[in-house]
Amino acid sequence: MKIESLLEDLDSEDAARVEAAAAQLVAQADSVVPELLRGVAGVQRTADLQPVMRALRLIGPPAFDGVLAAWRRKEVTDWQAGRFLGVFDQRSADQYAALAADPDYGKSGDGFQGLVRLRADSEAGLLALVDCFARGRLVPYKASDYARLLHDSFRPRLRSLRRDPAVSPKVRRGAMAALVAGGGAAALDDRDRAAIERLIRVKIPHETPSLPSSTLSGWWMAVPGASYEGVFEALGLHDRRPVTVAAGVAASEGREIQVPAQEGRARTVGRAFVTPELDGWRLVFGSFELLVGDDPWYDMIETVERVSVHCGQAQLFFLDDAGGSDVWMVAENGRVIRRYAAESDPEWEGDPLPWETLAVDDPDFDPGYDEAPSNAGTTGARSACAYLSVDPGEVGPDTELRGHGWLALTAPGVGHGAFPGTLRI
Repeated sequence: MKIESLLEDLDSEDAARVEAAAAQLVAQADSVVPELLRGVAGVQRTADLQPVMRALRLIGPPAFDGVLAAWRRKEVTDWQAGRFLGVFDQRSADQYAALAADPDYGKSGDGFQGLVRLRADSEAGLLALVDCFARGRLVPYKASDYARLLHDSFRPRLRSLRRDPAVSPKVRRGAMAALVAGGGAAALDDRDRAAIERLIRVKIPHETPSLPSSTLSGWWMAVPGASYEGVFEALGLHDRRPVTVAAGVAASEGREIQVPAQEGRARTVGRAFVTPELDGWRLVFGSFELLVGDDPWYDMIETVERVSVHCGQAQLFFLDDAGGSDVWMVAENGRVIRRYAAESDPEWEGDPLPWETLAVDDPDFDPGYDEAPSNAGTTGARSACAYLSVDPGEVGPDTELRGHGWLALTAPGVGHGAFPGTLRI
C-alpha cells in the first residue's frame, strides 16, 4: 500500500476514489497511522501537515490513540501533536475527556481544547473538570472555558457532588472551584457562599500582603488611609465586599464582563481592589479605562483631582514601558499640586515637594552645559511612589497593615456573582 497514493486519492475530485481511499485508511489504521506519523518527521509548517491531518480525521478514534501514543514516545513534537489533536470529531469526544484528565498539564489542556471545540457534554468531561480544579493552582488551558461553556448543564451535577458524602473532600473542593469558574459566586448555593465569606474573614488577619511590583508597567492610585472612604464615591464603585489581598489583586487584573444596558446595548463592568491600609495609605488597582478613562492625559488629571476632593489628597501613578510613558501626580483638595510626565522629554508642573532631589543639586549637573527647568526634580513613578506613599513592590511582612481590603464593582446592580472564574484567597 502506498500512503502517498492514498493521500492523493483523498484530494481527488472523483468521489469514488475519495470514498475508497477513506475506507482503506480506516480498515488499515493500525499500520497506516504509524506510517503517516513517521512521514512528518522534521515538518514544521501547518500547511505541510494538512494531508496527514485530513487522513487522521477520517480515520477517527484509532488515529487519536496513535497520535497520543506517538506523542508520549516523543515520535512527534508537542507542536505537531497539538495540530493533530485539533482535527478529530465527535467520535473522539470520550478520548478528549480522558486526555483532559491526564495529570500532565499540557496534555490536559489539549483535551479540554477538544472538549470546548466539540461542545462535548459528558460525565467524563465533568469529572475531568473537577479533577483538574482539585489538583491545585495551575489550571490547564481551556479548562475554565469548558466550565463556562457547559455551566448550565454542569451546575446541578456539580452542586450534587458538593453535597455527596460518598466523595472525597478533594472532589468536593474541585466541584466548588468548577462551579465558580463556570458561573461565578452566583453559581454556589447559600451554604457555600457563607462558607467562603467565613474563610475570607479568617484569612484576612493572617495574610502577608503582596502587590503587583512597580517594576512592571501598570497604574495605581494612592489615598490616605484616614480618609479613603471617599474613594468609592469618587470613582463610582459599588457593592464593596471584604477580600484578601491575594484575591483582590487577582480580581482587579481579571477580565471585564459585558452586561445588558438600556436599549439593548451592552455596558462593560470591571472590578476594583482597594487595599488594606499599608503604612498609612490605601492603594487602588483596576481597569484604567473604567476607573480613569480613555484619554490618559486629560482623564488622569481630572480623576486624581476628583478623588482628592473626596479624600483630601490623591496620587496617581502610570507606567507604560512599551509606549515610553512615566507619570506621577499629586492632587490636594481638588487641584494638582505636582506632576511629572515623561514620554520623550520629562516635564514638571508645580513646586518641588520637600523630599525631591532637584536636578540642579545633582552632583553630575553642570550648569555650563546642562539645562533644566527651575522646578525639575525627582523623575519616575518607580522612585517617587516610595516617597509619596507606598512602593507596591516593597509591600511585605514589614509593612504596617491595618484593616482589610475591599473588592468593588464599577457599576451598580451587577453583583460579584456575575464574574466567572476562581480567585485564590
